[in-house]
Amino acid sequence: MTDPVALTLNAGSSSLKFGLYAMTDEPEEIAVGQVERIGGAARLRAEIGAEEIARDVTAPDHAGALDTALDLLRARFPRAKAAAVGHRVVHGGPGFTGPARITPEVMEELRRLSPFAPIHQPHNIKGIEAATAAFPDALQVACFDTAFHRTHPKVNDMFALPREYYDKGVRRYGFHGLSYDYISGELARIAPLLHAGRVIVAHLGSGASMCGMIGGRSIASTMGFTALDGLPMGTRTGQIDPGVTFYLVQQEGLSIDEVRELFYTRSGLLGISGLSNDMRVLEASGTPEANEAIDYFVFRIRREVGGLAAALGGLDALVFTGGIGENSRLIRERVCEGMDWIGIELDRARNAANATVISTDLSRARVMVVPTDEERMIARAAKALLDAEGTP
Repeated sequence: MTDPVALTLNAGSSSLKFGLYAMTDEPEEIAVGQVERIGGAARLRAEIGAEEIARDVTAPDHAGALDTALDLLRARFPRAKAAAVGHRVVHGGPGFTGPARITPEVMEELRRLSPFAPIHQPHNIKGIEAATAAFPDALQVACFDTAFHRTHPKVNDMFALPREYYDKGVRRYGFHGLSYDYISGELARIAPLLHAGRVIVAHLGSGASMCGMIGGRSIASTMGFTALDGLPMGTRTGQIDPGVTFYLVQQEGLSIDEVRELFYTRSGLLGISGLSNDMRVLEASGTPEANEAIDYFVFRIRREVGGLAAALGGLDALVFTGGIGENSRLIRERVCEGMDWIGIELDRARNAANATVISTDLSRARVMVVPTDEERMIARAAKALLDAEGTP
């Protein structure tokens, strides 16, 4: 007798996040964790109930990282059998509007989309390949970060390029869709009237973006063709004049690969501060450069609040989520400061207490802090597809 479970995997460039969920009506978290620094001094971190685990491991590649995670899970849950494995996939292009069973045809399409997300997609594919080899009988499910934004009006997806490029897939896609989908569901549960209205969600973390929703559906997002656009991030530039690329290539002599590496890994908070991509480190530092990085981060968020509110035709709620959004009282306070013109009035005591609602009772727009759970969204999708289609 075995207990069917769903395994969730989120493969990054040097990490593999994993979760194990019981296949109840609402998937129940059993264990979560990640293998960090794949290919180097790898380390396993996990939470199983109240127990926290941290130890050095050997993980030369993503397959090795998955083996490490599975060794832990099999030792702790010997009766568990993975009926489904859900994968976070960054880019689903224009075609995938929801979770999909992974078939050879789907894998071919994911590989074709790799140039659209060169930093993320190849690692997502490696995670799928490793899991398929480990669980050949399980249902493999792809959950796309772009799918939630396929409800955009066409005008919010277009660039001012010749139409042939739009037809080839050069358009705004938006990302962090699993997070936004989860927040939309939570608002429907805890604040249905707000869910029906005009909501801006700020997913602030090492990767950062914002999404404007009406009725829980994405209308506009700060991220565009790639996960590089929009807000400044831990190591990514965010919005930047395309002419900077021409200058760096023509005048500084950088290759395209060097420009990509600069924009993705040496910019953002790290680049401006010269110190760290971790907001906690920057807040504690107090150096002029760290303060400038925080100032720029806040400025861009405030600017996007105004732009998204215009796209929505007003604002009923602003929701903070993600590692920074859920934990940085300073960033939330500075974003909301002086925003009474748009109906935001922050309650500093509630903000300091990390309350769910951090606006005053008289604030026309409600300000909330709602933790996200992308892994749970993946588990839900895997279970739903398993229930609908069964195992391969």
